[in-house]
Amino acid sequence: MWHEYGEMARVQTEKRRHERTPSPLTGAALRDLALSYVARFATSGAKLEGYLARKLRERGLAEGEETPDIRGLVARLVELGYVDDEAFARARAGGLLRRGYGGRRVEQSLRTAGIDEELRSAVSPGEADARRAAFTLARRRGFGPFGEAGADRARREKQLAAMIRAGHNFDIARFLIEAESVQQAETWLAEAEEP
Repeated sequence: MWHEYGEMARVQTEKRRHERTPSPLTGAALRDLALSYVARFATSGAKLEGYLARKLRERGLAEGEETPDIRGLVARLVELGYVDDEAFARARAGGLLRRGYGGRRVEQSLRTAGIDEELRSAVSPGEADARRAAFTLARRRGFGPFGEAGADRARREKQLAAMIRAGHNFDIARFLIEAESVQQAETWLAEAEEP
């Protein structure tokens, strides 16, 4: 008996899904989609452009409408200050660093978001930020001096590999994994943060 109810619910869900097929886009509808997207999400110009192009491919263009200038629409939103690549890049880089990711991971994320090379290099972490991010990751994951004492070589190698995958350079990752005490790691971090 319960099986019949489940089957009925599935059929009704499929029916509703087919009834909700989105209508083709007009220029005004595309602008509304763009405004809605930037109101909900921090984004870069390139990400917004990709989103709008995808929506246009998925839904098509309403009959009689001219092909909209997506690049021009994005440029207008940038001009109005609704989209700010620099603010997006700084926020994304800062968030990744606070979570313990390294410079390579920050670079990769910003490149994927369409941030240009000049801006990516402007927000790339300095030595102090790179050390602080690595320290955060090691402490959070229990690597090096933050883990169990006397970890064997295989475990240290796995920890080192995890830190490198997280985007840290080899020297920083190796120092933290091989640090003999939390105090040594804290001193190393403080050295980089001194003016």
